[in-house]
Amino acid sequence: MTSDSATTIHSPAGPVDADVDILIVGAGPSGLYAAYYAGFRGWSVAIMDSLEEPGGQVTAMYPEKEIFDIAGFPSVLGSTLIDALLTQAQTANPAWFLNQRALYLHQEGDGPVTVESDKGSTVRAKAVVITGGIGSFAPRPLPAAKDWHGTGLVHFVKSASDYAGKDVVIVGGGDSAFDWAAMLAPVAASVTMVHRRDGFRGHAASVEKVKALGVPIIAPAEVARLLDGDGGSTGAIAQMELTHPDGATTLIKADACIAALGFIADPGPIGTWGLDLANRKIVVGRSMESSRPRVYAAGDMATYDGKVALISVGFGEAATAVNNAFVYVQPDSHAFPGHSSG
Repeated sequence: MTSDSATTIHSPAGPVDADVDILIVGAGPSGLYAAYYAGFRGWSVAIMDSLEEPGGQVTAMYPEKEIFDIAGFPSVLGSTLIDALLTQAQTANPAWFLNQRALYLHQEGDGPVTVESDKGSTVRAKAVVITGGIGSFAPRPLPAAKDWHGTGLVHFVKSASDYAGKDVVIVGGGDSAFDWAAMLAPVAASVTMVHRRDGFRGHAASVEKVKALGVPIIAPAEVARLLDGDGGSTGAIAQMELTHPDGATTLIKADACIAALGFIADPGPIGTWGLDLANRKIVVGRSMESSRPRVYAAGDMATYDGKVALISVGFGEAATAVNNAFVYVQPDSHAFPGHSSG
């Protein structure tokens, strides 16, 4: 795919902070693997990410959750996977620009690309690979908690030990809800799931695993109110009021409420970079190239016919993107990087 656009999206405001062969926008699993592969090919690398630490959604949302779709690992903790990917990426000795959102892009014709962050850092690169996951994301709110000002309501589980000995209620019926229920059942005093429908979006195997653990699933039901110990909404959560289709209400004990209702994604400024988008994702070709020359995408941010959104697929896309970017910049080279085995 090529672009005939010569439009300057933005003119950099200040001096270049890093002049590298390749810039990786997004430090999640695909981005970390892309950094490794760029280093393997001898390229200088910079990595920019809006979060304060590498790992993307895995680090931010489920570092202690088991991941089951990584080749060679029947299961692996999210934090363990990220630690290994980070060690691998560090072999490229990348320049890090963390806690910095990629804001502006500047490119003349099909020349090098310059990206400026919201903190004013400017990186010039011969090629860019966008691995920003789903972009910026925010949890879908729990309507009943709109006016809740107490403590005990969260949207993500970062550490299972935080819930040891607590009565936990998980609201939702997706994969994360069931994964967290299975993770917390052995450590919490109790785990109860609440879902507005009696059908679930979670994988059937995950649903059966939670049921086998004896976790009560109250469905269909909706959360009407969160209550503290005094029946208000400013202290620590103590109870939740549920409503049922027949109009009946139920009070259940809760020291913690995990609202696992998914999240709202936004590609953010990347959506203004003159790239072809579909459903807020970057449309790419078979080489993972976008509609703009020298700009590639991989992982959850990339889309094409037949796309399967798995971390393991993102690894392959990242390697494909980097190696084809290498050929674009150095036309006399080959996309196949050679075997990396000793």
